[in-house]
Amino acid sequence: GARAIMPARGAHAAPYSYCSEPRALPARAKYRAAPEGPVRYANLMYDRRVVRGNTYALQVLPGLFDFDIEVKPMLEVLIGKTIEQSLLEVMEEEELANLRAHQRAYGELRNAELAEVQRLEEQERRYSEEKERRKRQRMEMLQKQKETTEKIAARAFAQRYLADLIPSVFNNLRESGYFYDPIERDIETEFLPWLMTEVEEALEKKVLGRTVLDSLICTVVGKRLDAFSREQLPGQTEIRAEELVTTDAAPEPAGLTEDTNQPAEQKEVTEQPLVEEQVVPRISLQSEESDQAEMEDFLSEEQEGKSSHK
Repeated sequence: GARAIMPARGAHAAPYSYCSEPRALPARAKYRAAPEGPVRYANLMYDRRVVRGNTYALQVLPGLFDFDIEVKPMLEVLIGKTIEQSLLEVMEEEELANLRAHQRAYGELRNAELAEVQRLEEQERRYSEEKERRKRQRMEMLQKQKETTEKIAARAFAQRYLADLIPSVFNNLRESGYFYDPIERDIETEFLPWLMTEVEEALEKKVLGRTVLDSLICTVVGKRLDAFSREQLPGQTEIRAEELVTTDAAPEPAGLTEDTNQPAEQKEVTEQPLVEEQVVPRISLQSEESDQAEMEDFLSEEQEGKSSHK
């Protein structure tokens, strides 16, 4: 740093001498950061805290105070102290700049070392991961080889064990009926159900025809019975009148009159079943013969269709 030498007081003596020429300081950052907000300015003319001498007066008579003589030592001291303080501040700034330069260099070195450490750690991590992956691959390969050998051994054992078992199993299944003829099974599952449904429909139609025929026969028989009863009605009225005359001539007990009326009613009742018995058997025999003929025709057609299907 610069070295200041204070000489003895004299009229023409320089106050300071330097070993080296002073140099301009490099531009550095300020100690304090500049305020972020706007700077507020004040007018000194209206600031009461500032004491000005324009309103006061001081009178010094000549001979009492020699300003040049009295001020010179004080001025030298003030100038010396100011220069010394400035030199100290300059030296401090230089030292701080050197410290900051050392800090920057140390920070750069530290960052480089940290980056190298991180690179080495990442490399070690990759090595360990690769090692673990290779170990897992090796274990998986060994496990697959073991499973493959076990499967091959099991397959060979199964082939030797099932060599005699498969024929016996197939024979047992064939004897039990699990292996069947597809044509026979098709006939049992498709043709016979269809045949039964067709036969049921034909029988239902025949039963319906018989029912209709029975109703018609009953209607015809009823009409004929009504007509027959109407034809015999005049003769019955004459017989009834004669009976009334005889009863008026010779009254009889109530039991006898009821017995005399019963034969006529029984005769009427017995005559109706005779007519029905004479008509119904003929119709039933004819319907049975027609049913047998239709059934034979239907079975013959089914046999022809079955033979053509085969």
